[in-house]
Amino acid sequence: MSSCGCSSQVHAKPSPDSCARIGIAIPPPPILHEPDEADDVDYMARAQWLRAALLGANDGLVSVASLMVGVGAVNPTTKAMLVSGLAGLVAGACSMAIGEFVSVSAQCEIEAGEMERRGRGAEEEGEEKEEEKEEEKEEEKEKEKEKEKESLPSPLLAAAASATAFALGAALPLLAGGFIVRSWGVRVGAVCAASSVGLAGFGAAGAVLGGASVARSGIRVLVGGWTAMLVTYGVLRIFGLAFGVQLHVS
Repeated sequence: MSSCGCSSQVHAKPSPDSCARIGIAIPPPPILHEPDEADDVDYMARAQWLRAALLGANDGLVSVASLMVGVGAVNPTTKAMLVSGLAGLVAGACSMAIGEFVSVSAQCEIEAGEMERRGRGAEEEGEEKEEEKEEEKEEEKEKEKEKEKESLPSPLLAAAASATAFALGAALPLLAGGFIVRSWGVRVGAVCAASSVGLAGFGAAGAVLGGASVARSGIRVLVGGWTAMLVTYGVLRIFGLAFGVQLHVS
């Protein structure tokens, strides 16, 4: 009986070998997603300067190209297209600069007024609480004012950037077709080809920097530019035929 009892006690306790043979499923550690560099990109922060730069360049290209094609519908000479394109470049760049300067100046005034109102509200709340040291409060106020002033956009820089972007976009069709002395069809073809390449490039650049579809953005900008040139040409062509208008450039 004792031998049977010993054997039962021996079998009741698991041996180290049996424990080692027991498989325990340990779940693997969770794989943490490491954010890519693209995930850290703040596309909203790019929206303002991206919109201003691409809008200015696109406006310059479409405006000057449409102007050259439209004037060419009335007077197909090289000088007429060159003068019209150059006039459009200068007038458009000045218009963009003035408009951007006025817009950003108004924005700065609104933001500055809002900062002053917030500052007065903070002072009223501070008076209700325990008084702090005057020197520390003054230093903090000065630092906050300096930071807020630095965050405000510069009207002069915005105007210069807008005018420069417009001029760069306008220079593409002007250089492409303004100095070709061959037939009118060759000049118009050069303007349209250069404008198409520029429009597609601007659309693709905006899509890449803004995180949108490159194909969709490029096609949208391209179709818009073609439409503007076609409408301008058609209106001036009909006007010239209906009223017998023709520009003469000596």
